Amino acid sequence: MGFLDSVFEFFDCDWPSHKKLKKKILQTVEIKVKMDCEGCERKVKKSVQGMKGVTQVEVNPKQSKLTVVGYVDPDKVLERVRHRTGKKVEFWPYVPYDLVPHPYAPGAYDKKAPPGYVRNVVGDPQAGELARATSFEVKYTTAFSDENPNACVIM
Repeated sequence: MGFLDSVFEFFDCDWPSHKKLKKKILQTVEIKVKMDCEGCERKVKKSVQGMKGVTQVEVNPKQSKLTVVGYVDPDKVLERVRHRTGKKVEFWPYVPYDLVPHPYAPGAYDKKAPPGYVRNVVGDPQAGELARATSFEVKYTTAFSDENPNACVIM
């Protein structure tokens, strides 16, 4: 923080013409983009290498994953890859299966996911409710299940 910034804060100068600039923070942006060959890999990598604020670019063609590290806006990176490559791109939708309470529930399990990964259903309202169920809810729903040998016989 410079001298002028401290003076502006001290006097609380808030003029209409004075715009506060947002300081960008270092972010890691993970994007899913299908890459079939080395040419696609090179095209995807070059699409973001020249962006302002990018410090590191990693391409993993086996997982169809592009990782960009830098002082960038994630939405701008996504749009730039979409525009420059002409490919269908989306933010990386997968998390390690250890982080999801029920990784093999409908909505979480995805055949296209890389090994050891499932869809992130914790914050997704469209995913199945069973995938987001807590252990307390699962305990009571399986108490009356036909597959549970210790289930209630009243059924």
